[in-house]
Amino acid sequence: MKIGPDTTPTTAISGSNAETIIVRGHDLVQDLIGTVSFTDHVWLLVCGTLPSPEQRRVLDAALVAIAEHGLVPSVQAARMTLAAAPEALQGAVAAGLLGCGSVILGSAEAAGRFQSQVLDVARGNDGDLDAAITATVRAYRAEKRAIPGYGHPLHKDGDPRALRLFTLAEEASLAGPHMEVARRAEHLLPDLVGKPLKMNVSAAIPAVLLDAGFPLLAVKGVPLLARTASLVAHLLEEQRHPIGFRMSHAASGAIRYDGPAPDGFVADEN
Repeated sequence: MKIGPDTTPTTAISGSNAETIIVRGHDLVQDLIGTVSFTDHVWLLVCGTLPSPEQRRVLDAALVAIAEHGLVPSVQAARMTLAAAPEALQGAVAAGLLGCGSVILGSAEAAGRFQSQVLDVARGNDGDLDAAITATVRAYRAEKRAIPGYGHPLHKDGDPRALRLFTLAEEASLAGPHMEVARRAEHLLPDLVGKPLKMNVSAAIPAVLLDAGFPLLAVKGVPLLARTASLVAHLLEEQRHPIGFRMSHAASGAIRYDGPAPDGFVADEN
């Protein structure tokens, strides 16, 4: 039984013949290689057109901002995977990316959806942004959902990466409604949730990208792409200066066993 619409399968991203490779209408060899930056190419692949200098600057800044932040869970997963399977660099990179969800990296997509939802509510409410934020936050709270893009375990007084991205977007004259939602939400959250939650980089990335014209459905790919570069660096270091097993041993030392055990048993994995 056939499932799905009866459509002709096509792709508008790339095509080739024996002489030429076309990417989004451009000759890869003659027009792109050695001519555009990788950031340009990412925008072209995703959006279908080459970016303006301002759009390039914002995407480039977002990629740099989220690529690296120390031994976060994605990096630990990748390094310990490589320690266990040193022949599988691609598996270690994948291990790091597979854990990128609603708390780590993937929260940028969730924050972008929150911002877009607020703007949709505001359009149906005479443009009242504060009322739209209040209604959306209350709906999230009623569903016991976290407000994505706010709060950080380290940067409690404000994420410096978020502030820098906003400054760059303003300098590029690309500040728009998504950035305004992010700012207003930060101002209103203390009264709405009972505690001050500063905007983090995962709110800033979608705000600046969406205002620059980047599609919401592709926002999650930006942190994933950026973190891939960082994982490769960590995995190179892991091969030269291994710490994967040491991190594993540190976990054994930090976590106490409290399950059933024979009389007299004392856990000691060190």
